[in-house]
Amino acid sequence: MRVLIIEDEAPAFRRLEKILLEIDPTIKIIEVLDSVEDSVKWMRNHDWPDLVMMDIQISDGLSFQIFDEIQVQSPVIFTTAFDEYLLKAFKVNSIDYLLKPIKKEDLKQSLDKYRNLTQKSNNPDFAALLKQISLSETKYKSRFLVKQGEKMLSIKSEDIICFQSKHSVVHIVTRHEKTYLSDFTLEDLSGQLDPHIFYRANRQFLINANYVHAVHRHFKGKLLVEMDRYNGEQILVSSEKATAFKGWLDQ
Repeated sequence: MRVLIIEDEAPAFRRLEKILLEIDPTIKIIEVLDSVEDSVKWMRNHDWPDLVMMDIQISDGLSFQIFDEIQVQSPVIFTTAFDEYLLKAFKVNSIDYLLKPIKKEDLKQSLDKYRNLTQKSNNPDFAALLKQISLSETKYKSRFLVKQGEKMLSIKSEDIICFQSKHSVVHIVTRHEKTYLSDFTLEDLSGQLDPHIFYRANRQFLINANYVHAVHRHFKGKLLVEMDRYNGEQILVSSEKATAFKGWLDQ
């Protein structure tokens, strides 16, 4: 079995590789990719694998974007660390998922499901199915409860300019020029917020598209993002993510 892995975290890939080979030593991992852009480019220039193992959150966005760019012709098993609503959707539609950290028994069941599915149909329409799921009524987080002294405040997601991770603590920056502490990590937030509105610009920032005022070219192909009502640290997008970021803004 020829397997393509799309995963941007090295420890997660190594764990997945180890368990795959323990289950079936004949499996051949033909490539490991970590972004939407590289995945689309690879798929356009190579023969389709027997199976794709695909993380939902990768370095330059959601892996659903791959299906917008190219018609995926291989079965897909998703891996993720969040979003139970989406997981249930995959389960109902017979495309399996693995919840991180991946367990050997779960992966074996997923591979068995893959084999059963491919035996029933030589050409399952995975692209159409994923398109339908990605456009379904996913419930994204619309407000956050934060502490201010002895009281609690409810902050609307639409009022948040960005989330900033600083010294392992996430700060919520609002359009009212207020900053609050969050109990969530940026990884958690990436799975709870609408990806059409919020984007993981880098390891420190998750930004709201509605407050992006301008984007400037920066050193070595990077982009400098200027946000309305925000005067904090520079928000930079790497040269590797620049194309995907501009595509996200231009949707």
